[in-house]
Amino acid sequence: MKSGLPVQISGIGCYVPERVLDNFELERMVETNNEWILQRTGISERHIVAKGEATSDMAEQAVRRLCESTGLKIAEIELVIVATVTPDKVFPATACLVQHKLGIPQTWGFDLSGACCGFVYALCVGASFVASGFHSKVVVVGADTMSSIVDYQDRATCILFGDAAGAVLLEPARDAANALIDFYHEVDGSGEPALQMPAGGSRMPPSCETVKNRLHFVKQDGQTVFKYAVRKMEEVSRVILERNQFAPQDIHLLVPHQANARIIRSSAERLGLRNDQYILNLYKYGNTTAATIPLALRDAVEGHRLGKGDLVLLASVGAGFTVGSALVRWAY
Repeated sequence: MKSGLPVQISGIGCYVPERVLDNFELERMVETNNEWILQRTGISERHIVAKGEATSDMAEQAVRRLCESTGLKIAEIELVIVATVTPDKVFPATACLVQHKLGIPQTWGFDLSGACCGFVYALCVGASFVASGFHSKVVVVGADTMSSIVDYQDRATCILFGDAAGAVLLEPARDAANALIDFYHEVDGSGEPALQMPAGGSRMPPSCETVKNRLHFVKQDGQTVFKYAVRKMEEVSRVILERNQFAPQDIHLLVPHQANARIIRSSAERLGLRNDQYILNLYKYGNTTAATIPLALRDAVEGHRLGKGDLVLLASVGAGFTVGSALVRWAY
């Protein structure tokens, strides 16, 4: 961090629903096929919540697994930030529901809506509370039940998304050399028409007409999003590296938002990265929105691709448009 106490990511916990929706099942639902999906997206399967399971349920499980892996006690959690675009309800905040499910005796929290950049935005906010000295145990959750807002009659979008949750613990760094280094974020509201859920808010409240016209589902202009994401993923990566006097070759691992394999590979090529310098795991999860980066970090740690002292770059682009990045020296 540029000022204040150094902050580290001390651990990760993730939850993925049991039900798997693979490309062959999608072939029976909409006019598509496995080969086309793989070629266009790189996704083989995605996980879908059970009936009655919601974002707070997945977030709760992710936090419990985080506690198991780090030794964090539930009662020690001082702040919970939930990044999501699929809250259980418009209000109360999903963070309130997670607090209640976990039984945290005294804490506070809130939701953050940053779409696919939600996790890196929430990471920045949570780290700022630790850096300021206000809190020493902050839990940041990225969780989305995308199946709740996906139109399974729309072959352009239903192939993309899955459900999952991931949580990290932020604490004062035990070694200042291995800590969060910097954040760089942008928004560009002109991108609203390209990726949105049109109805359900104050602009277009729910009505018989909005339901009939299927306006409570994700709508996307794929080409516009693709072009913007490839360009901005490279730009935001270069900005944060250059202002911290690093080159792309210095990165041990790029952990990008997992939306589309072609976006990730194109961005990595533009940065001049080798294949072993970035992680690609969306083939088994799809785009889980705010959960993709913690899932990728978990897989990188478990796959021995990430260790203490490694330079890690997180980068994402999402609806809004939102753009986000974080530079980290891994702490464990």
